[in-house]
Amino acid sequence: MGQDGRDGPQDRQDAPPPLPALVLVLCFLLLVWQPISFALVGSILLNRMVARGWQLALVVTLRVFVTAFGIGAGLALLRRDPAAVSIAMASLVASAATDVFVYTTSYFPNNRLPGDTRIVLTASLIYHGIWLAYLYRSKRVRRTYGQG
Repeated sequence: MGQDGRDGPQDRQDAPPPLPALVLVLCFLLLVWQPISFALVGSILLNRMVARGWQLALVVTLRVFVTAFGIGAGLALLRRDPAAVSIAMASLVASAATDVFVYTTSYFPNNRLPGDTRIVLTASLIYHGIWLAYLYRSKRVRRTYGQG
């Protein structure tokens, strides 16, 4: 606010730019969609833990950490932390790597038809690749987070 109590042009210049809409979508996916989807899958897997053994427990634990990392990345993006974009990119890489491991090994039970794994894996890698490219190339993201 200015000296007279009203918003002046100087105050509007000091305000940070609004978050890009796609960043808000990514925050929603990291903060809401990823935890909910993991919770649904994880709740089903708890019953199978005894039969599948410590390998499944290890993969579930890995997915818990990746989901928590995604939540941290989403919060960092919303708070406009200077390292938020790097954290979000690392989170996306960790999520993609976890998906590759889960989809290509037998440690994590699935109900995919034969031949569908390649399609699901490709879709996952495209999804993560698009978000990584957006965060890396977007001028609005760089302006918003002070990277150039």
